[in-house]
Amino acid sequence: GVRFIMNGANHRMDGPSTFPFPIMGGSWAEHFDLITGLPGRGDTAVGHDVWFGYRATVMPGVRIGHGAIIASGSVVVDDVPDYGIVGGNPARLIRRRYSETDINRLLALAWWDWPLQHITEHIRTIMSGSIDDLENAAPGHVETEHLDPTTPSATDR
Repeated sequence: GVRFIMNGANHRMDGPSTFPFPIMGGSWAEHFDLITGLPGRGDTAVGHDVWFGYRATVMPGVRIGHGAIIASGSVVVDDVPDYGIVGGNPARLIRRRYSETDINRLLALAWWDWPLQHITEHIRTIMSGSIDDLENAAPGHVETEHLDPTTPSATDR
């Protein structure tokens, strides 16, 4: 599985001990003020259609973009771009899955927001088609290249 570390990765480093005694409760809990002021790293956000490899770890406050791939055993400490492939400890960008132009096309299509029935009807295109195929399958897409401009439309008749 994947491990998400949620803001629990902060410890005081300005004293002799980094141990967070107050979270252990008991009489130590009265000193909770010593750990409540630690800086947060913000929300962790995961985009749509992200593949996490086995035993990947995601540290707090990172954004993992849509369509990203996180290699097995990676420790993600920085943001991962849309359609980026990262791996290692710390995880580094290996490459992008598509060109910037194609990434923008995919983000505009946002197939994960399509109605469930439409996704079901086009599952093969979503999984193995080209970006052109995906654009042609998008809800509301009108195929214009096969229309004969000399043929009157139904509204002209």
